[in-house]
Amino acid sequence: MNNRSNMIKVAVVGGEGIGPEVTAQSHRVLNWFVTRRNVPVELREAQFGLIPYRATGKVLPPDTAEAMDQADAILWGATGGPETTEVPAEARKAGSLLSMRSKYDLYANLRPIVANPALAEAAPLKARVLKDVDFVIIRELTSGIYFGEPRGIETLADGQRRGFNTEQYTTSQVRRVARAAFELARTRKGRVCSVDKANVLETSVLWREEVIALHAEEFSDVELSHLYVDNAAMQIVREPSQFDVMVTGNIFGDILSDCAAMASGSLGMLPSASLGPLDRFGRRKALYEPVHGSAPDIAGKGIANPLGSILSVAMMLRLSLDRPQDADLLEKAVDLALAGGARTADIAEPGAARLSTEQMGDAVLNALDKVAGKERVPA
Repeated sequence: MNNRSNMIKVAVVGGEGIGPEVTAQSHRVLNWFVTRRNVPVELREAQFGLIPYRATGKVLPPDTAEAMDQADAILWGATGGPETTEVPAEARKAGSLLSMRSKYDLYANLRPIVANPALAEAAPLKARVLKDVDFVIIRELTSGIYFGEPRGIETLADGQRRGFNTEQYTTSQVRRVARAAFELARTRKGRVCSVDKANVLETSVLWREEVIALHAEEFSDVELSHLYVDNAAMQIVREPSQFDVMVTGNIFGDILSDCAAMASGSLGMLPSASLGPLDRFGRRKALYEPVHGSAPDIAGKGIANPLGSILSVAMMLRLSLDRPQDADLLEKAVDLALAGGARTADIAEPGAARLSTEQMGDAVLNALDKVAGKERVPA
């Protein structure tokens, strides 16, 4: 793995709002693994958003597009905020995250939901509800209503305006994300809950039928259940520990994963991985990012929680770099930092000291040194 041709190429794109701030800390953590654990990564930083737009007229300039095209994995920060008003809608759309997901066919979005006992007092749900919460939401990411055509806003004959979007799914689109869910469940507790709205929507009727058919054909060893999306939202709040792997469509997954963030204490805690199909070499394109947005209200203040971005590096280590031992190490270090009282403002109990974004990065790096001291460096 010392040969540069075998290096895994990673593009680090901080983006906008708090994106560059949190990504700076996850970048530090990734560098720690490169230097201390011999992880074979070739890093390339690139810009996105208002700053490159002012220089090039594009939010996604050619050098950033090249870095992302060549990368095996992308460490992404965030996009959006008040600064978008300076960028014309067409320029923004051309470099949007939706267009990137479509370009790289990042169809499976994995969002782990884990309740950390150290954050019990900061979480809005009761500690007894959060006991043993550890599940993954798999959201279909490149189809559904966010991509369906026709869409638009039109003026009717009577002068009223009408907005319309199209929700649609095909057999292959449903089956490939359902397959990802079943395969993941086989490595966990062996349970998949498929979420739809089959009592109202034809697309959900198709979704449920195809999930059931695939289960019968290939995954009968995995336990399969179904929930309507409204009930799923309630169950996530009522008893989140009942879930192992949840799979659902694009818009439902978008909403449910933010709802589930409350089981982890804060949206700032949530990492994610967006995965493309396997290529002929057995590799897949992947984009790793915290679930939170650009949070323009706190951008530049140095108070954002970087743990969602840092834990996204753990997902990268596991899924793109095939370094599960290192992923476990990083997750243990985050647990150790939290157990030691490290808190940013969003997860701080009343009266607790509040760390800056950089200080939380320091806390994780210090915890990595401690945990690594008890581990054998992999060959």
